[in-house]
Amino acid sequence: MKKTIPLLGAVLALIIVGAVFVIWQQNQSTSDSTNETSSSQSTSQTSSQNSSDSSITSESTESSDPILKQIEAMTIEEKVGQLFLARYPGEIAVSDSQTYHIGGYLLFGAYFENETADSLLNKIQALQSDKEIPMFIGADEEGGTVTRISRNPNLAASPFQSPQAIYQANGWEGIAADAVQKAEILTSYGIQLGLFPVADVATDPNAFIYERTIGQDAKGTSTFVETVVNSLKETQVASTLKHFPGYGNNLDSHIEIVRDERPIEELRQNDFLPFQAGIKAGVDSILVSHNIVTSIDPDVPASISPKINHVLRDELGFNGVVMTDDMDMVGLADFISQEEAGLAALKAGNDLVLSSSYASQIPTVIEAVKSGEYSEDALDASVMRILKLKERLGMIE
Repeated sequence: MKKTIPLLGAVLALIIVGAVFVIWQQNQSTSDSTNETSSSQSTSQTSSQNSSDSSITSESTESSDPILKQIEAMTIEEKVGQLFLARYPGEIAVSDSQTYHIGGYLLFGAYFENETADSLLNKIQALQSDKEIPMFIGADEEGGTVTRISRNPNLAASPFQSPQAIYQANGWEGIAADAVQKAEILTSYGIQLGLFPVADVATDPNAFIYERTIGQDAKGTSTFVETVVNSLKETQVASTLKHFPGYGNNLDSHIEIVRDERPIEELRQNDFLPFQAGIKAGVDSILVSHNIVTSIDPDVPASISPKINHVLRDELGFNGVVMTDDMDMVGLADFISQEEAGLAALKAGNDLVLSSSYASQIPTVIEAVKSGEYSEDALDASVMRILKLKERLGMIE
């Protein structure tokens, strides 16, 4: 009996020690699991926070763009107005610029007649007065047969020469120097859009567009375009290539509806090349013609064709401002009403409408935005391109 009691005590002690050990192991396992879970949750929260911070940083970077902030603060009416480069309407120019929030005025030859340097500068400054967003002021200054300001000897020492005459006299150096000289004169009066160079390939002296071109093949025209675009980069005058997708030897769309029957491969291998050279060089804007280019879109003029803009944006990779030719030209005006034309051009993907009928076109576009026919996202994208160009030209600080 005396031997049994110690034995039972030893067994009981072993049982107690074993139980304590099991309990200790369970606690240790629970503690390790808790620490692991806590560590995992901490890592997940850190990862989530980093992702959130990244998102916030991205949003902050985007929203810190003053142009974006400006667009967000603009009304639909103010944004739509920016999409119009209106033909200067005379005495009502200042009031209309305020009423319609016009993005810019295009000045034709009559505007410059009888002006002195001082009077022209004062008139243009008056147009810009009290504008939160300065207007584009434009004039066709290709040289040769198409020049506005230099026809008045009070405004320029001599008329701007044609590209062909300049090249024959002084080669590509002359072309570069001429572009810079034009820009200096235009800038001195507050003009930012000279609407040049002409990027059309024309080698037939009988072609309508020939005298306005460099008169060379696609390779020579590409060199011409590249030279002018690069020369204008350091100036406050925008480079504008025209007339996409290339006039060729076709008729004059100022006076009739023009159908261009050339196959798309011919355009790609010839007429597109100067535009591609200009895009690669960093051209600011491209002007689209009113010709009906049947191999791309047989149904409507290029200026109101989404398919033409698809080629320009997606195939050629142009991200700058796309503008129409003058909406009053017969090649478009005999095809669609002026009231509808502005909206059609914007829905096709153009950013800037050259218009005399802005007083009817702008309200039509505003209504289309409000009804959802023309999306506000598309509107904002065009306004962004226009304001970015104004920023590039030093018009917006």
